[in-house]
This record gives sequence, structure tokens and C-alpha cells, in this order.
Amino acid sequence: MKRVGLWLAGAGFALTSTLALASGPEDLLPPAFRDPPPQSTPTPTPTATRTSAPAPSGGTAAPSVSAPVVQDIPSSSSPAPGRARLPADFPTLEELERMESFEVNELFGLRPKFDIPAAARRDLAEIGVLNRAEGGFVTGSLANQPAALVRAALEASDGPIISRWGHILMRRALASRLDAPEGMDAVEFAALRAEALSGMGEAVVARTVVQDIDAGNYDRALTDAAVSAYLASGDVLGACPIAVLRGDLREDGEWELLRAICAAYLGQTRSAERDLDRALGTGAAPEIDVRLAQRFAGAAGDGGRAVNIEWEGVEEITPWRFALARSLGVELPEGLPFTGQTPDDYAISDVLIPATPLLQRVNSADAAGGRGVLSSAAMVDLYSRLWASDAYDQADKAEAGLLREAYVASTSAERIAAMRELWEQDTDAMYARQVLTGYAAARIQPSEELLQDAPALIASMLTAGLDRNAMRWGSIVPAGSEGWALLALAQPEREGTVSGGDVDSFIDDDDSTDMRKSAFLVAGLAGLERLDEDDFGDFADRLGINYTRQSAWSGKIEAASSYGNQALVALLSGLGMQGRSWDQMTPRHLYHIVRALNRAGLSAEARMIAAEAVARS
Repeated sequence: MKRVGLWLAGAGFALTSTLALASGPEDLLPPAFRDPPPQSTPTPTPTATRTSAPAPSGGTAAPSVSAPVVQDIPSSSSPAPGRARLPADFPTLEELERMESFEVNELFGLRPKFDIPAAARRDLAEIGVLNRAEGGFVTGSLANQPAALVRAALEASDGPIISRWGHILMRRALASRLDAPEGMDAVEFAALRAEALSGMGEAVVARTVVQDIDAGNYDRALTDAAVSAYLASGDVLGACPIAVLRGDLREDGEWELLRAICAAYLGQTRSAERDLDRALGTGAAPEIDVRLAQRFAGAAGDGGRAVNIEWEGVEEITPWRFALARSLGVELPEGLPFTGQTPDDYAISDVLIPATPLLQRVNSADAAGGRGVLSSAAMVDLYSRLWASDAYDQADKAEAGLLREAYVASTSAERIAAMRELWEQDTDAMYARQVLTGYAAARIQPSEELLQDAPALIASMLTAGLDRNAMRWGSIVPAGSEGWALLALAQPEREGTVSGGDVDSFIDDDDSTDMRKSAFLVAGLAGLERLDEDDFGDFADRLGINYTRQSAWSGKIEAASSYGNQALVALLSGLGMQGRSWDQMTPRHLYHIVRALNRAGLSAEARMIAAEAVARS
């Protein structure tokens, strides 16, 4: 029994010893590495034996002395082994912690240049929206033109265009898929076109043009043009690809707020809140701008922080405040001046921003329709939506009801009466209302009883381009009347010239200021080659206008028309019609524009611009 106990104790000791050994380090090397096989000793390579110099005669041999190997002592400026040397101006750890992500990426060379794969990147050729099949101009129209000429024309086209039809033509030219002129960078070309479009009120088209360029190719000018277009169209987040990828292009407070908003919508809510708080604390942007940005960014994630928008102390409305307030549904205070743009420009933005209340969009539609941003059909659509809405009372729908009557009233007299009520505005607003009623006017059957309203009905149809509908009144309106003048200019095809006597009669009855209707009629007819040359000279003398006087601009547009370069003619026509009122338009400019357009094959645009000049002067 004692022997069994000793055997168990020994077994237990052996077991515990085995467990103890198992918990220690284990040799994981393969046997070949643990016991390497014997290797043969390499045979040394024979070397030449250095022979000592012979000792002098009678003396002993000089002993061989080896030269010592001296290793350089490392200096204090040399990096320690395995440690990289940093530049003297490299940020400290505290500075790195305060840097933005794009700044850190830039410091270490990690900033991506593109946000899309290489195979999906787009070429910088043919930037634009409209190709040839969609109504755009020839792609290479400006490629061989002097870059200085195109640059000067685009830089000078920085505002609205007097003529509605001139606006439509210019928009078509700027939105076409065009190659940049030789010697001009494609990005610069796109930036100039986007700026011109935004200045015209075409923020949506400008936004589409800049979106045709990858964010990695943006420069400062294109960034500024893009941000202006995004704000004017209420698409604040549209600028995020640029703000995220090219955050180093700008350093102003508005840019800082935009980058924080974009960070919030990328899921970096806490970082965005911290950046906005810092902007508020440092005064990088006015408080109202930061508060609007905080409200906008707060809708992105789980921040959920309540932000009160207080307008007290705010002295002006800027594009930033307007865009964010409209997008957020924040009511703008009344009486504050608009800066950066004119009130009409803000009214057009009201129409373009989908978040704007419907009634406000309808009330702002006159500015957009009169300028050419909205078509007649688009205006009718807005009014129809208001009429069908249950959110507004009948008083708010009064004008929408008049438009409905202009279409569905039982008699022509009742329809025209509804149109007259809509037309009772000042000059520019009246023309916008004629745009609104263009298709309703085309539904009126011409008759002698309605002759008094014929000029207004014809003008209304021509605003929508319904020239063939308008020509139905040709057999009713008397020669020499305003209705006759509009049809003489708008007629699609005409054989021969108009009667000089009929033009004389029009001039005799003209009661417009400085006889501007007559001056524009003569300019339009002569430009369309519908006036005899001798009659043209006589009427020019009678009106005291030198229509054919040349200038640098007229020489350029005539040369472009002689080569049939429609895009360049359209561009120079828009340049010649810069302004906000027809009072700024001269008959001489109208003559050169209509003549150049007609010769270049743009006769439809030439006819509509000439008729519009007579109707609106």
C-alpha cells in the first residue's frame, strides 16, 4: 500500500512537471534551423602577398604597420539610426491635433487629387450641357478664335441681358458643349461661362456646367463660380465635392462654414459641430451665418442641437443667408437690403429654389419670366399648381384664377378681359404677364371686333415664339399699325421688302418717347433685309440715327457673321445687349445684332429680338 502511494505521488509529480514545462517557452523553430547541417568551410581566396621594402644594406627589415580605421563621430544634427529627419518648420504634436484633416493630408502628401476612379474621370474637352443634336452650337465654334477676344466678351457679360430672346440665345451659347479657344485653359473657359450664366440669373444652368468638370480639376475661379451657382439655386450640398476634395482653395469664413456643413453630411457630426463652434467663437463669420450653418448641419446627423435664428442686429441679406434661410424654411425679415445681387436676382432665386413657398415662387415669377429664365409653359405650370393647392385661400389664388379664365372662359371677349387684368402692370411686369398669357392669346380667334387688342395679343404670342399663330392676324391688322409692325418683323418667310409708305405711316402715328418704336422698327427691318436701301437711308435721316456707324464691337460681330460662326455671333450679341432696361438699348446696336444674326443663319432669333424691341420700347 505504501508502495502504491509512492507510485501515485511520483506519477502526480511527473504530471505536474509536464504541465509546468508546457507552460514555459516552446521552441518553434524547425529542426533544420535548430540543428543546422554541417557546412564545408569555404576556401579562402588567395591574395597577393605584400612584400616589404628591402632593408638598407647592412640593416634589418622594417616592421609591417597596419593603418587604423577611424569612424566618424555622429554630430548632434545627424538623425539617430532608424529615425527620420523632420523639417525645421514641421508642426508640433499640438499643432497637428488642431489641424483639419485636409491640412494633415496635404502635409503628408496624402490628399487625393480626384474623388472618382481613373477610368470614370471626364475629359476637359466639350464642356457644357447641350450637344449639337439638342440645339447646341458646333463644338469647335470658338476653338480657333482668339482667346483674348473670347475672354474679354465673357468677362464683360457679367449681368442680365435686356432682351428676353437675347437672353435665351446667350444661354444656349454658354450652355453648349464647346471646346476652349486655343491658348485658354478649359477650366478657365468653364469658369467664365458659369459666371456669365449666374450673372444672367441662370444659376441652374451654371450649376450644370460646373458639374461637367471633376472636382479634382477645379481652381479658385471655378470654385467661386460654382459656389455662387449652388447658393443661387439653393443647392448648398452640391458644393461638397469641391469643399471636401479641394478644401485648400479658399480660406474665408463662408468656405469654413460650408466645409463644416459638408462634414456633417458625411457623418462627421461631432467634428462639424466643433468647427462651427470654433467659427462662432473666433468670429470667422458673422453670427447669423454660423447659426444658419448650425441649423443646416444639425439636420444631417444625431446632433439634434436646437439652434435659434435671431435676425436682430443683421443689416443685410447676402446670398449665403438667402440660400440657407430658404432651404431651411426660415422666414427672412422684411426691409433689409439685398447685397451681392439685385432684388430681381433674388426674386429669380426664389423661383429656382424648390424649398421656397409656392406662393412666393409665383409672386417672383414675373422677374424670371420677363428676363427669359422661365418659359411661358413654366410660368403657367407654377400658376396652375397654386390654383390646385389647398394650402392657400381664394385671395392668394386671384391671379391664378384670372389665368384660368384666360384659357377656359366661354367667349373670346371674356378671355381677353381676364388677360387685360393680368397685363395691368408697369412696362416690364406687363411684358412678363404677356409671357404668361402667350398660349392663351394663341387660342383667340382673330376678328375685326378684337382689333383694339391685336397688338397686345400678337406681342403676347411672340413672347412664346408662336409666330405662325400670330400671323393669323396679318389679314386683319391695318398696314402701318403696331400690330402690322410686329408681324412685319416676326413673319417667318417674306418675299421682297415692306412698303416704305407703310413705315412712314407708322412713324407718323408713333407717340413713343423719342420715337423709339419707329427707330427700332427701321433697325429691325433693315437688319432682316426687309427694307429697301434707299428707304433705309431716308428713314435714318428722318429719325436722325446713323445705323451703320462702325465700332470695334460691330466689326467683330460682322466678321463673325460673315464666316457663319453662330456661337461667336450669339456671344457678341449678348455682349451688345447687356443691361436691365430697354432704355439702355440703342437702335444702332439693334441693327448690327439683327443683321449679324440673320446673316449667320439665326433668323428666328433675329426676328424675335426685333419684334420684342418694338413691343417693349
